[in-house]
Amino acid sequence: MRIPFLSPRPPTVAVVRLEGPISARAGFLGGLNLAGLAPVLERAFSLKGASAVFLAVNSPGGSPVQSALIARRIRQLAAEKKLPVVAVCEDAAASGGYWIACAADEIVADAASVLGSIGVISAGFGFQEAMARLGVERRLRTAGSEKATADPFLPERDADRARLEELLQDLHEEFKAWVRERRGTRLKAPETELFTGRFWAGRRGLELGLCDRLGDLRSEAERRFGPKVKLVRIGGKRRRFPFSLLPSGRALAEGAMAAAEERAAWARLGM
Repeated sequence: MRIPFLSPRPPTVAVVRLEGPISARAGFLGGLNLAGLAPVLERAFSLKGASAVFLAVNSPGGSPVQSALIARRIRQLAAEKKLPVVAVCEDAAASGGYWIACAADEIVADAASVLGSIGVISAGFGFQEAMARLGVERRLRTAGSEKATADPFLPERDADRARLEELLQDLHEEFKAWVRERRGTRLKAPETELFTGRFWAGRRGLELGLCDRLGDLRSEAERRFGPKVKLVRIGGKRRRFPFSLLPSGRALAEGAMAAAEERAAWARLGM
Protein backbone atom coordinates (compact mmCIF):
# COMPACT_ATOMS: atom_id res chain seq x y z
CA MET A 1 0.00 0.00 0.00
CA ARG A 2 1.36 3.42 -0.94
CA ILE A 3 1.55 5.95 1.88
CA PRO A 4 1.00 9.44 0.34
CA PHE A 5 3.05 11.45 2.84
CA LEU A 6 6.15 9.29 2.45
CA SER A 7 8.19 10.31 -0.60
CA PRO A 8 11.02 8.15 -1.93
CA ARG A 9 14.51 9.09 -0.86
CA PRO A 10 16.56 10.92 -3.49
CA PRO A 11 19.56 9.09 -4.99
CA THR A 12 22.72 9.55 -2.94
CA VAL A 13 26.28 9.99 -4.22
CA ALA A 14 29.36 9.86 -1.96
CA VAL A 15 31.93 12.51 -2.86
CA VAL A 16 35.62 12.23 -1.93
CA ARG A 17 37.94 15.17 -2.59
CA LEU A 18 41.43 14.16 -3.73
CA GLU A 19 43.28 17.44 -3.62
CA GLY A 20 46.94 18.35 -3.53
CA PRO A 21 50.26 16.67 -4.28
CA ILE A 22 50.70 12.95 -3.66
CA SER A 23 53.37 11.96 -1.15
CA ALA A 24 54.14 9.33 1.45
CA ARG A 25 53.64 11.87 4.24
CA ALA A 26 50.84 14.42 4.01
CA GLY A 27 52.57 17.21 5.94
CA PHE A 28 51.24 20.52 7.26
CA LEU A 29 49.60 21.68 4.03
CA GLY A 30 47.82 18.43 3.33
CA GLY A 31 48.35 16.07 0.45
CA LEU A 32 47.35 12.60 -0.61
CA ASN A 33 48.55 9.20 0.55
CA LEU A 34 46.91 5.87 1.25
CA ALA A 35 47.36 6.09 5.03
CA GLY A 36 45.32 9.28 5.16
CA LEU A 37 42.79 8.34 2.49
CA ALA A 38 42.04 4.73 3.40
CA PRO A 39 39.48 5.51 6.15
CA VAL A 40 37.87 8.20 3.99
CA LEU A 41 37.48 5.79 1.08
CA GLU A 42 36.09 3.13 3.42
CA ARG A 43 33.41 5.53 4.65
CA ALA A 44 32.55 6.68 1.13
CA PHE A 45 32.07 3.18 -0.24
CA SER A 46 30.14 2.15 2.89
CA LEU A 47 27.70 5.08 2.74
CA LYS A 48 24.23 3.65 3.22
CA GLY A 49 22.12 3.80 0.07
CA ALA A 50 24.88 5.25 -2.11
CA SER A 51 24.34 4.90 -5.85
CA ALA A 52 27.92 5.82 -6.79
CA VAL A 53 31.19 7.26 -5.51
CA PHE A 54 32.49 10.43 -7.15
CA LEU A 55 36.16 11.40 -6.87
CA ALA A 56 36.81 15.15 -7.14
CA VAL A 57 40.41 15.10 -8.39
CA ASN A 58 42.60 18.17 -8.21
CA SER A 59 46.24 17.05 -8.11
CA PRO A 60 49.46 17.77 -10.04
CA GLY A 61 50.83 14.33 -9.12
CA GLY A 62 53.63 13.10 -6.91
CA SER A 63 54.65 9.70 -5.58
CA PRO A 64 54.11 6.86 -8.09
CA VAL A 65 53.83 4.34 -5.25
CA GLN A 66 51.16 6.27 -3.36
CA SER A 67 49.30 6.92 -6.62
CA ALA A 68 49.24 3.20 -7.34
CA LEU A 69 48.23 2.27 -3.79
CA ILE A 70 45.35 4.75 -3.74
CA ALA A 71 44.13 3.68 -7.19
CA ARG A 72 44.32 0.00 -6.27
CA ARG A 73 42.34 0.55 -3.06
CA ILE A 74 39.63 2.39 -4.98
CA ARG A 75 39.29 -0.55 -7.37
CA GLN A 76 39.19 -3.06 -4.50
CA LEU A 77 36.39 -1.17 -2.75
CA ALA A 78 34.47 -0.64 -5.99
CA ALA A 79 34.50 -4.38 -6.66
CA GLU A 80 33.65 -5.25 -3.06
CA LYS A 81 30.74 -2.80 -2.77
CA LYS A 82 29.67 -3.09 -6.42
CA LEU A 83 29.49 0.68 -6.83
CA PRO A 84 30.36 2.68 -9.96
CA VAL A 85 33.15 5.23 -9.60
CA VAL A 86 33.33 8.52 -11.46
CA ALA A 87 36.40 10.79 -11.39
CA VAL A 88 35.62 14.48 -11.91
CA CYS A 89 38.77 16.44 -12.75
CA GLU A 90 38.96 20.03 -11.58
CA ASP A 91 42.07 22.19 -12.15
CA ALA A 92 44.29 19.20 -12.82
CA ALA A 93 44.44 15.43 -12.91
CA ALA A 94 48.03 15.20 -14.03
CA SER A 95 50.76 12.60 -13.57
CA GLY A 96 49.89 10.78 -10.33
CA GLY A 97 46.59 12.67 -10.27
CA TYR A 98 45.70 11.12 -13.60
CA TRP A 99 46.92 7.72 -12.34
CA ILE A 100 44.31 7.96 -9.56
CA ALA A 101 41.62 9.28 -11.92
CA CYS A 102 42.07 6.18 -14.07
CA ALA A 103 40.84 4.09 -11.12
CA ALA A 104 37.35 5.41 -11.92
CA ASP A 105 35.03 3.71 -14.38
CA GLU A 106 34.60 7.04 -16.19
CA ILE A 107 36.48 10.33 -16.16
CA VAL A 108 34.74 13.70 -16.47
CA ALA A 109 36.70 16.94 -16.88
CA ASP A 110 36.15 20.63 -17.34
CA ALA A 111 37.09 22.03 -20.73
CA ALA A 112 39.92 23.91 -19.02
CA SER A 113 41.15 21.06 -16.77
CA VAL A 114 44.72 19.84 -17.23
CA LEU A 115 44.90 16.13 -18.03
CA GLY A 116 47.65 13.66 -18.77
CA SER A 117 51.34 14.09 -17.98
CA ILE A 118 51.76 10.33 -18.28
CA GLY A 119 55.42 10.27 -17.39
CA VAL A 120 57.83 10.16 -14.45
CA ILE A 121 60.16 12.89 -13.24
CA SER A 122 63.11 13.09 -10.88
CA ALA A 123 64.63 16.43 -9.90
CA GLY A 124 67.48 17.39 -7.63
CA PHE A 125 70.48 19.67 -7.14
CA GLY A 126 74.25 19.35 -7.20
CA PHE A 127 76.07 21.16 -4.42
CA GLN A 128 79.62 19.95 -4.92
CA GLU A 129 80.97 23.27 -6.26
CA ALA A 130 79.28 25.26 -3.51
CA MET A 131 80.79 22.90 -0.95
CA ALA A 132 84.24 23.47 -2.40
CA ARG A 133 83.86 27.27 -2.36
CA LEU A 134 82.75 27.15 1.25
CA GLY A 135 85.66 24.92 2.16
CA VAL A 136 83.40 22.15 3.43
CA GLU A 137 84.71 18.61 3.17
CA ARG A 138 82.25 15.82 2.43
CA ARG A 139 82.98 12.70 4.51
CA LEU A 140 81.01 9.72 3.27
CA ARG A 141 81.56 6.03 3.92
CA THR A 142 79.48 3.26 2.36
CA ALA A 143 79.37 -0.51 2.15
CA GLY A 144 78.10 -1.23 -1.33
CA SER A 145 79.32 0.37 -4.54
CA GLU A 146 75.97 1.98 -5.39
CA LYS A 147 74.86 3.02 -1.91
CA ALA A 148 75.66 6.69 -2.55
CA THR A 149 73.94 6.88 -5.94
CA ALA A 150 72.89 10.44 -6.85
CA ASP A 151 74.40 12.00 -3.72
CA PRO A 152 73.84 15.77 -4.26
CA PHE A 153 77.16 16.63 -2.58
CA LEU A 154 79.24 14.57 -5.03
CA PRO A 155 79.80 15.05 -8.78
CA GLU A 156 77.25 13.13 -10.85
CA ARG A 157 78.63 9.91 -12.31
CA ASP A 158 77.62 8.42 -15.64
CA ALA A 159 76.74 5.16 -13.91
CA ASP A 160 74.44 6.99 -11.48
CA ARG A 161 72.71 8.81 -14.32
CA ALA A 162 72.17 5.57 -16.23
CA ARG A 163 70.82 3.80 -13.14
CA LEU A 164 68.35 6.60 -12.44
CA GLU A 165 67.19 6.67 -16.06
CA GLU A 166 66.60 2.91 -15.91
CA LEU A 167 64.52 3.33 -12.76
CA LEU A 168 62.44 6.12 -14.31
CA GLN A 169 61.81 3.96 -17.38
CA ASP A 170 60.61 1.08 -15.20
CA LEU A 171 58.20 3.37 -13.33
CA HIS A 172 57.00 4.83 -16.62
CA GLU A 173 56.18 1.34 -17.88
CA GLU A 174 54.06 0.72 -14.78
CA PHE A 175 52.17 3.97 -15.37
CA LYS A 176 51.58 3.16 -19.05
CA ALA A 177 50.39 -0.35 -18.25
CA TRP A 178 47.84 1.03 -15.78
CA VAL A 179 46.49 3.57 -18.27
CA ARG A 180 46.22 0.86 -20.93
CA GLU A 181 44.37 -1.41 -18.51
CA ARG A 182 41.90 1.22 -17.37
CA ARG A 183 41.32 3.26 -20.54
CA GLY A 184 41.87 0.54 -23.15
CA THR A 185 40.16 1.20 -26.48
CA ARG A 186 38.88 4.56 -25.26
CA LEU A 187 42.33 6.02 -25.95
CA LYS A 188 42.10 7.70 -29.37
CA ALA A 189 45.70 8.61 -30.10
CA PRO A 190 48.91 6.59 -30.48
CA GLU A 191 50.97 5.87 -27.38
CA THR A 192 53.87 7.78 -28.88
CA GLU A 193 51.74 10.90 -28.44
CA LEU A 194 49.96 10.11 -25.19
CA PHE A 195 52.80 8.66 -23.10
CA THR A 196 55.43 11.38 -23.48
CA GLY A 197 54.63 13.25 -20.26
CA ARG A 198 52.76 15.92 -22.18
CA PHE A 199 49.50 17.29 -20.78
CA TRP A 200 46.45 18.83 -22.42
CA ALA A 201 43.38 20.94 -21.64
CA GLY A 202 40.19 18.99 -20.97
CA ARG A 203 38.56 19.55 -24.36
CA ARG A 204 41.62 18.23 -26.18
CA GLY A 205 41.90 15.46 -23.59
CA LEU A 206 38.38 14.37 -24.56
CA GLU A 207 39.41 14.15 -28.22
CA LEU A 208 42.42 12.03 -27.22
CA GLY A 209 40.34 9.70 -25.04
CA LEU A 210 41.88 10.76 -21.75
CA CYS A 211 38.40 11.52 -20.41
CA ASP A 212 34.88 10.43 -21.34
CA ARG A 213 32.96 13.71 -21.32
CA LEU A 214 33.10 17.35 -20.25
CA GLY A 215 31.26 18.56 -17.18
CA ASP A 216 31.48 19.19 -13.46
CA LEU A 217 30.59 17.25 -10.35
CA ARG A 218 27.07 18.57 -9.78
CA SER A 219 26.01 18.46 -13.44
CA GLU A 220 27.38 14.95 -13.89
CA ALA A 221 25.59 13.69 -10.78
CA GLU A 222 22.32 15.24 -11.98
CA ARG A 223 22.80 13.83 -15.48
CA ARG A 224 23.11 10.35 -14.04
CA PHE A 225 20.68 10.43 -11.12
CA GLY A 226 18.35 13.37 -11.68
CA PRO A 227 18.06 16.88 -10.22
CA LYS A 228 17.19 15.65 -6.72
CA VAL A 229 20.45 13.74 -6.28
CA LYS A 230 22.03 14.22 -2.85
CA LEU A 231 25.79 14.77 -2.71
CA VAL A 232 27.35 13.58 0.54
CA ARG A 233 30.89 14.84 1.00
CA ILE A 234 33.11 12.41 2.87
CA GLY A 235 36.20 13.86 4.57
CA GLY A 236 38.82 12.99 7.13
CA LYS A 237 38.33 13.47 10.84
CA ARG A 238 39.55 16.79 12.22
CA ARG A 239 41.06 17.62 15.58
CA ARG A 240 38.70 19.27 18.01
CA PHE A 241 38.75 23.02 18.47
CA PRO A 242 40.99 24.73 19.59
CA PHE A 243 43.59 22.03 18.89
CA SER A 244 42.74 22.19 15.18
CA LEU A 245 44.28 25.69 15.15
CA LEU A 246 47.60 24.52 16.58
CA PRO A 247 49.91 22.76 14.11
CA SER A 248 52.58 20.52 15.55
CA GLY A 249 56.16 21.66 15.83
CA ARG A 250 57.32 19.30 13.11
CA ALA A 251 54.49 20.47 10.86
CA LEU A 252 55.67 24.07 11.22
CA ALA A 253 59.25 23.07 10.42
CA GLU A 254 58.14 21.19 7.31
CA GLY A 255 55.67 23.81 6.14
CA ALA A 256 58.02 25.98 4.08
CA MET A 257 59.58 23.02 2.27
CA ALA A 258 56.18 21.44 1.60
CA ALA A 259 54.88 24.72 0.18
CA ALA A 260 57.89 25.01 -2.13
CA GLU A 261 57.52 21.44 -3.35
CA GLU A 262 53.80 21.88 -4.00
CA ARG A 263 54.43 25.17 -5.81
CA ALA A 264 57.00 23.42 -8.02
CA ALA A 265 54.57 20.59 -8.84
CA TRP A 266 51.85 22.99 -9.94
CA ALA A 267 54.36 25.18 -11.79
CA ARG A 268 55.31 22.25 -14.04
CA LEU A 269 51.73 22.44 -15.34
CA GLY A 270 51.95 26.19 -15.86
CA MET A 271 49.58 26.80 -12.94
